[in-house]
Amino acid sequence: MIHWLFDAQLTIAGHPILWREIIGNLFGLASAVGGLRRMVWAWPVGVVGNALLFTVFLGGVFDTPQAKDLYGQAGRQVFFIVIAVYGWTRWRSAQRAGDGSGPAVIPRWATSAERRWLVTAAVVGTLVFAAIFSALGSWGPWADAWIFTGSLLATYGMARGWTEFWLIWLAVDAVGVPLLLRAGYYPSAFLYLVYGGVVGYGFTVWLRAQRVDDATGLVAAPVGSAP
Repeated sequence: MIHWLFDAQLTIAGHPILWREIIGNLFGLASAVGGLRRMVWAWPVGVVGNALLFTVFLGGVFDTPQAKDLYGQAGRQVFFIVIAVYGWTRWRSAQRAGDGSGPAVIPRWATSAERRWLVTAAVVGTLVFAAIFSALGSWGPWADAWIFTGSLLATYGMARGWTEFWLIWLAVDAVGVPLLLRAGYYPSAFLYLVYGGVVGYGFTVWLRAQRVDDATGLVAAPVGSAP
């Protein structure tokens, strides 16, 4: 079963595509849907997709049809798993603090201090990781660096319940789709387009939920002034 999962392919328009790339992205899509519904199961489902996609984006190491190493794409899967543990724990605790049946988090806008931290982390992270990925020989290091940095910030923002995290995902998708198309990762590029639609819808869902919660007095108070 493991050998099949690693080696199974299908051919679309003359291009060999790994099933694990498709399956990993479908798990990621399911996690995004769970996130917009604010369900705790979004985190463990996402972890499964992250583990599969880690092997996909190290194309030279795991002998994928593309044979290109995207270190940012692969590395972010590892950090996704780490942040997912944090988010999973945080959302479960929040849900248990309530009646245990409702949404796991109350959306809110990030504070001014938190937004400054996000912008600073985005700029510094992109610069630092672009240098690292260039040294490692990553394919498309600057785009890879922003995708890596933005994805981490978006996932962390989701764990914190910041509504802005959806907007960060849109910025990641805007860079990710062209990069993946040029690199030949067509299922991932297509799923990025689908993510864009889900992300846009998720933003409206969280924004609407935030307004409803504010109107009913369920306001998520920020914890301190820093992330």
